[in-house]
Amino acid sequence: MGSGIINTAVTGLNVAQYGLLTTEHNIANANTPGFSRQRSIQESNVGLLTGAGYVGQGAHVATVERMYSRFLSEQVDRSQSSASELETYYTQIRQIDNLLADPGTGLSPALQSFFGSVQDLAANPSQLPNRQAMVSAAQSLTARYQSLSDQLAEMYGGINSEITAAVASINSYGEQIASLNGRISVAEASTGQPPNDLLDARDQMVLELNQLIRTRTTTNTDGSYNVFVGSGQQLVVGAQLIGMATMPSSADSSRLVVGLRTAAGVQEMPQSLISGGSLSGLLAFRSESLDRASNDLGSHAASLALTFNAQHTLGQDFYGQSQLASTPPTSFTPQFFSVSPPVVVGNTRNPPGSPLVSAAFVTPPPFDGNYYTDLGNSDYRLNADGAGLTLTRLTDNKQWAGADLAAVNAQLSSDPQGFVLAAPGALLAGSSYLIQPTRGAARSIAVNPALVADSRLIAAAGPLRAAAGTANTGSASVSLGQAGPGYPDAVAGLPISLEYQAGELRNFPVGARVSIDGAAPVDITASDQGIAYTSGATLTLVGSANVNPPAGFSFVITGLPNNGDRFSVELNTGATADGRNALSLAQLQTQQTMSGQTASYQDAYARLVSETGNKTRQLQVSSEAQENLLAQARASRDSLSAVNLDEEAANLIRYQQAYQASARAFQIGASLFDTILELAA
Repeated sequence: MGSGIINTAVTGLNVAQYGLLTTEHNIANANTPGFSRQRSIQESNVGLLTGAGYVGQGAHVATVERMYSRFLSEQVDRSQSSASELETYYTQIRQIDNLLADPGTGLSPALQSFFGSVQDLAANPSQLPNRQAMVSAAQSLTARYQSLSDQLAEMYGGINSEITAAVASINSYGEQIASLNGRISVAEASTGQPPNDLLDARDQMVLELNQLIRTRTTTNTDGSYNVFVGSGQQLVVGAQLIGMATMPSSADSSRLVVGLRTAAGVQEMPQSLISGGSLSGLLAFRSESLDRASNDLGSHAASLALTFNAQHTLGQDFYGQSQLASTPPTSFTPQFFSVSPPVVVGNTRNPPGSPLVSAAFVTPPPFDGNYYTDLGNSDYRLNADGAGLTLTRLTDNKQWAGADLAAVNAQLSSDPQGFVLAAPGALLAGSSYLIQPTRGAARSIAVNPALVADSRLIAAAGPLRAAAGTANTGSASVSLGQAGPGYPDAVAGLPISLEYQAGELRNFPVGARVSIDGAAPVDITASDQGIAYTSGATLTLVGSANVNPPAGFSFVITGLPNNGDRFSVELNTGATADGRNALSLAQLQTQQTMSGQTASYQDAYARLVSETGNKTRQLQVSSEAQENLLAQARASRDSLSAVNLDEEAANLIRYQQAYQASARAFQIGASLFDTILELAA
């Protein structure tokens, strides 16, 4: 009897001791990341059969169980993945928002200052300081474009570095998970018991891995995990790491992409397969916001340069030089700004011998006396296959298809995108090209060095002037006139002297084309052919430019002329105080010069700032909401798995009392055993 009591008491001591050890282990790891609370599972020993029935033989600890829920743990993993993605995206885009909206570094102040200097020049074009001030303001504006572009370019470099670091960390976590898989498999096979602390360590590695990229896990029969990314691509299989790598994109070698290691080498992963985690946030930020901001800024710079140059070309400089007249040793300088052409990048996997494709900006078409471009903020992809060519706008996947580049360009003429394509030969089937119309424009925009060296080359004046004859007897007056596209061809017979006779204007050069108030031009076939006179109507000598309304050289005659009155069109010689073209340049500031006549320079930049700010705010709100969801998921998991020190303190007392009670039973059993020995003696 005594030995039975002793044996039962020993089992009680053991069970209580295991309980104390487990409780103390929980307390020691209360602040260990990923630790799951453990508890000892106690079971009763099989009773001993006696004549009086089964007599109990105490208890034993069947296992030490961790308080863990796979569902709750995976819920935390998913929430962590989404939170990390949004936080990373928000952190990155906030830099662009601060950069563009800052009054000290943004574009708006420099743009306003530049057009203010143009207005000053238009008011007093004969003053050289005004010309020099305009050149200085233009240099400040181009420097601002370049500075913004350089900072965005630095962000591209930073994204590449962060992608490299993220992939290295993913591989490091994958290696640790694979190692833990091996140890867990050995431990479970050798003992048949779960190695709780190793399981917790592995789950913590998976959680931290989800901070970088969203994963999915499956459990093998030996207790090891398989870790998958994307749509089922293997990252870890049991104790083997498959791993990821960074590589230059085949479409654009300047940007790094993520690849998965395979038996055939590193295979580039489409961005759509990488979701969740900071890596996805980096890639999404680059493709959605950084690319768009860079393209928008470049579109702004290119549109400014192209439209300003188009109007500047129609002017006359301080020396009297224009498209009609140029006197050595100087020459007419039509381009005020220079800007790099669109960039075309051939895919590195193109078939050998694939020709180089180039792109050029379309000359801005005129409207309402000003100019506009159709440039947007998208990149394009040109693919060649057996059926021909397909040009795809990457922001919305709109396509233009044709048998060759001429056919594609023909479609772009009716649905303009602001550029045209060219190649020295036919494109090979299977070739692909990335077209970036505006990506590098802001970084390359500059003021023409000739204008920097001599501001008198600014074409502030009009190249022609209309004038009423000094011998006129009527009351009619004529405006100085305005040059438009193709004007040199419109006035090939300078000087032109028109005569009023019997309600008509006559003596137009034979071969000239004349439009009244934008109507279809009338061809002049004889010098005595008349054009009906209407006071205040805009009379246009139409040039070779095929635009609507017709353009060339336009002027307005107002009042009542007498028969024989003459009105001349001649070169604007000695017109150093003429600021007509400078005034037209200044008016570009408020015209719809961008995005197909839908926005002014200021509107387009304000829209970029607004869209970036709205996206930043949206991500901030989404990130905060996701953090709340993550906190809720953690709270649900922790309600089951986290260590509660108050509860553990109660367990210490409970197991202490159980230990003391078993020790007392042991003492009683020993005393009874001693009594039996004494009786036997």
